[in-house]
Amino acid sequence: MAAPAPTELELDPKYDDYDYPTKAPVPQNGHPGFLTASQQASVFQLRMMLESEGYTKRLDTLTLLRFLRARKFDVNLAKQMFVDCEKWRQETDLDNVIAAWEYPEKEEVFKYYPQYYHKTDKDGRPVYIEQLGGIDLAAMYKITTAERMLTNLAVEYERLADPRLPACSRKAGTLLETCCTVMDLKGVGIGKIPQVYSYVKQVSGLSQNYYPERLGRLYVINAPWGFSTVWSVIKGWIDPVTVQKIHILGSGYQKELLAQVPAENLPKEFGGSCTCAGGCQMSDMGPWHEKEWTKPAKWEKKEGATATKPAEPLAAGATATGTADAPAPAPAAA
Repeated sequence: MAAPAPTELELDPKYDDYDYPTKAPVPQNGHPGFLTASQQASVFQLRMMLESEGYTKRLDTLTLLRFLRARKFDVNLAKQMFVDCEKWRQETDLDNVIAAWEYPEKEEVFKYYPQYYHKTDKDGRPVYIEQLGGIDLAAMYKITTAERMLTNLAVEYERLADPRLPACSRKAGTLLETCCTVMDLKGVGIGKIPQVYSYVKQVSGLSQNYYPERLGRLYVINAPWGFSTVWSVIKGWIDPVTVQKIHILGSGYQKELLAQVPAENLPKEFGGSCTCAGGCQMSDMGPWHEKEWTKPAKWEKKEGATATKPAEPLAAGATATGTADAPAPAPAAA
């Protein structure tokens, strides 16, 4: 029996005000432009269920589709995931936090744990880089707190959603909803694995539960001896579909990584040719800073965007675990 023919994405003018492409670049089941009639109906059903319970924000088609894909188009499970996410957002006042957030300790934290977006891969997606070799939680917590680190992580996810991905989609001419992550484990010896393991488990809960379907590819490079044991545990937190997106590489990673990220977009220390003025770690270079492609983020225009007092960090309760697909920054984030 032939598979049902995919349907074009049906948008809702009440919620869908996209100013960038809305069709996935390649045919993928359940992705925009490649939905079955049943999947499109699931979007309508999920929206109606949420509206009936008083939800009015983030009911656009692309967002609902991400939650549906994360729960294999089980509408009830997707609804529960969405409701849990909205509850977390309300408890942490995230809509106002993002507008007022400042992270002045960023440069000092980066001495131990660089994590940054830098240009794009060959598919036009943002490249996100993490270097875990210098992690020293005791030293880092003298500079910042675990709560502030989680807050900054959430803010960066929000900024990935807007303005980074919309700018990349405009430039690529097709919808881009995910990023390409490079996780460098150089310097992560056996002694550091417990700290790295602890932190990764913490942040993976936030990404999996609240930012589903954000990982396109993950390259774990310079994987140390013994990492296979850690990976066998980490895989248990992740959906099998997500596991297929993850590539575990040793020190000879350059050929495979450069097949996905153009040399001119990859920092020189990873085998590329990019040497941004002031260093790639702090440059935040990408289409989201190119006048032709970027536009003000919608959260900048929302109520509370003019807040001037520093926002409070997110509650530590944002670290619940889950199994949805979300982006980096963690091996379990997909």
